[in-house]
Formats: sequence, structure tokens, C-alpha cells
Amino acid sequence: MAFFLRFLSLLLLLGAIAAGTVDSIVSVASSKVILTSFEQDWLALSPDSLPLAKQWVEHYIHPEAWRSGLAVIIAQPAFVVLLGLSLLFWMIGYRRPRPQALLV
Repeated sequence: MAFFLRFLSLLLLLGAIAAGTVDSIVSVASSKVILTSFEQDWLALSPDSLPLAKQWVEHYIHPEAWRSGLAVIIAQPAFVVLLGLSLLFWMIGYRRPRPQALLV
């Protein structure tokens, strides 16, 4: 399980690097700071799944969970959300190193 979580963390980290790279290239090309939100990237990748996710959260959790929780998070820049998720999954999958025996 820890391996899977660390692998997922790596994939999210690669996604954050890609999103940050795209944002920086677009920002340099337009001579102003442009940050795409996680919502914009989600809609670009899979436009049908965002309304389904919203409907699922509002039905099974609570309507306020979407409005005051997830809607605020997905409005943030994509690289920030992906970095945060990567850190979260890395911390969940972290295993402390085993103590080594003293050599005498």
C-alpha cells in the first residue's frame, strides 16, 4: 500500500511540474503572469467528469462541502493543488527507515 501511495505521489508531482512548466511558458510568451486553475485543467481534460463529481459530492456528502470546500480548492492554480496532493499522498505512504544495528 505504501508503494502505491508513493507512486501516486510521484505521478502527482510530475503533473505539478508539467502544469507549472506550461504556466511559465504561457506567462513568458504573453509577458504577464498567467496561472491556470485546477478547474480549467480538469475541464480541458475531461469536461463531463467535473459536473459528475460536483453532483456526487453534493448528494453523498453535503452541498456545502462543494461550495465552501472543494470549489475553493479547485479554483487554485493547478500546480499548487497537484503539489499539495503529492505531499499528502507522500506523507500517508511514508515509512520511517528501520533502525540499523550497531556494528561492534
